[in-house]
Amino acid sequence: MSDMITADLVDLDLSADTKEAAARALAQRMVTLGRVTDLEGFLADVAAREAQMPTGLDGGIGIPHCRSEHVTEPTLAFGRSAAGIDFGAPDGPADLIFLIAAPAGADDAHLTILSSLARQLMNAEFTDALRSVGDAASAAALIRGDGPAADAGGADASVGSGGASEGAKSAVGASVGASADSVAASGAASSDAATGNASGEGERPFRIVAVTSCPTGIAHTYMAAESLEKAGREAGVELVVETQGSAGFTRLDPAVIAAADGVIFAHDVPVRDKDRFAGKPTVDVGVKAGINRPAELIGDVRGKAARGEVTGGAAAGAGTPVERAGESGDGYGTKLRKWLMTGVSYMVPFVAAGGLLIALGFAIGGWEITKAPSVMEHFSWSQVDSWGALLLQIGQVAFGFLIPVLAGYIAYGMADRPGLVPGFVGGMIASNIAAGFLGGLAAGLLAGGVVLAIQRIKIPPVMRGIMPVVVIPLISSIVVGFLMFVVIGKPIAEAQKGMTDWLSGLSGTNAILLGVLLGLMMCFDLGGPVNKVAYAFATAGIAVQDPSDSAMQIMAAVMAAGMVPPLGMALATTVRKKLFTQTERENGKAAWVLGASFISEGAIPFAAADPLRVIPASMAGGAVTGALSMAFGATLRAPHGGIFVVPLIGSPLLYLLAIAIGTAITAGLVIVLKGLRKTAPDGAATGSDESAAAPAAEAKQPVAA
Repeated sequence: MSDMITADLVDLDLSADTKEAAARALAQRMVTLGRVTDLEGFLADVAAREAQMPTGLDGGIGIPHCRSEHVTEPTLAFGRSAAGIDFGAPDGPADLIFLIAAPAGADDAHLTILSSLARQLMNAEFTDALRSVGDAASAAALIRGDGPAADAGGADASVGSGGASEGAKSAVGASVGASADSVAASGAASSDAATGNASGEGERPFRIVAVTSCPTGIAHTYMAAESLEKAGREAGVELVVETQGSAGFTRLDPAVIAAADGVIFAHDVPVRDKDRFAGKPTVDVGVKAGINRPAELIGDVRGKAARGEVTGGAAAGAGTPVERAGESGDGYGTKLRKWLMTGVSYMVPFVAAGGLLIALGFAIGGWEITKAPSVMEHFSWSQVDSWGALLLQIGQVAFGFLIPVLAGYIAYGMADRPGLVPGFVGGMIASNIAAGFLGGLAAGLLAGGVVLAIQRIKIPPVMRGIMPVVVIPLISSIVVGFLMFVVIGKPIAEAQKGMTDWLSGLSGTNAILLGVLLGLMMCFDLGGPVNKVAYAFATAGIAVQDPSDSAMQIMAAVMAAGMVPPLGMALATTVRKKLFTQTERENGKAAWVLGASFISEGAIPFAAADPLRVIPASMAGGAVTGALSMAFGATLRAPHGGIFVVPLIGSPLLYLLAIAIGTAITAGLVIVLKGLRKTAPDGAATGSDESAAAPAAEAKQPVAA
């Protein structure tokens, strides 16, 4: 295996002035060496990862990274910028930029080396040496840890944990050894403490167990672990970290967890086997907080332990992924969006399953099937109508869960598992009193807020075990139920009825304008929060026993507009292949099927690589399609299915015409916009902004996991 970094992968005079340009310059070196097979595809993966969370770190470090199918072997590229480049770090621009590229199926050994470099970046001697090194070969040797570099500007090129006396030791290898020794020593100390054998005199030190993880699992995970361990040593705290990275993870010894006085979760993906930490004072933050504020987190968990606080997150199970409320630096708007999107994301499968079952019921039994008796009272194996009634009634039951699931998982996003019971109770009340979608939103937010308020109350240690199981569900359900039945339920139900009546009265120009707005929303972020708001609005209108024509028209417009972006990109890659890379042309083939199936995310690979052209073109086509669908009066009872439910659509031929027109508009605009830029000799499009982060990247990241 060749070296992970060589002199050819080092640029000590990086002239880029943006993070996108820096990534492109360093990635181009990887392409030249054959380490990356598709520049644009790789940069799209880097941009998608960057869109999840900025990769700038305190201390002037930028560490863009991703796992990508376009990488042939684990590779590092290093750039040093005199002017500094903004990677979103709190303390300003970065002058040391590491581009880390890992293959989609990288083996554990290589990922371990990459994670070791991430730990080494927390070493000030290492970064100081990189700032003073005089040539590319020396910088590459310094990063590889080949021994003293030829010229490090007077600084000791060795940055191994042993210092100058161990200059020949591998920098990365030393980091691995130091990290392993640190964890082993901490684990041994904690294990001794668990059995009652304190190593020092007097009162034993405070003990903390921590878990770190990030979406990619090859950088921030290990940097946060190193930062927390260092802060723990400085604070005189016994701190052991479990890194849940791409190379897998080794579970902490149960005795170590049992002996811990507190827990720190520094993560951006769900903590695996989280229930192991139940009943402990817990600080739950994003992974960057573990890197930038380790001493503060240690102080926070010690304060919680002193006050006897046990958070719901500490007692929650880990079987279900949930979008966390974010670290303490997140604004209220960001947290609110995450909470709402958690509820919507769990609601959508009920919408799809229930809606398609209802659609099949109508397809088999006709529109009169709604008058059929319950299949419990009458079901004949040989009658087609009985099967239609069965499917319809199963679908209606599934639809009945929409509002409770929405409310329950909004509360789950806010307060984790203790929020589920009051959330579902409040959502069911909203459904029963006809408060609808608005009532579900209010119930979920109320339930989460009430649970969070209860968790702040200091309680005796003897009651901590029953709080998540008995006390919190009981009290929160009473409070939420009272508020929904007596205080806010009726006003919300009246507001919901007023909105429904207003929509039912829309006609002519007003209906067309609504179609334009819904089309723009569906195509703005291709499965992201704005798209989901429009979709949830439409499905809420048909999630009733007898939806109005206007509600079914809205559903038709939303589905039609959502099909346009992938279909438009598929058409564009077919008509003008030379404007697209080989990877994009392959994605275009899949986009035909995804678009036809109403999966807007099929356009994300194109939007992530070229957002300034793809997003506006998609929005234009979607707006026209939404307007035409409303103008044609097309109706749809099923909330999903794409062309496979066209027989169930009112005015199906005009509906397909609206989709075709929108698809042609999107494809035409993309071709025109891409044709305006310069092209490479092989006809593959180039440009300076293809790797810019797109709004769509928030919705779904198929590679940067």
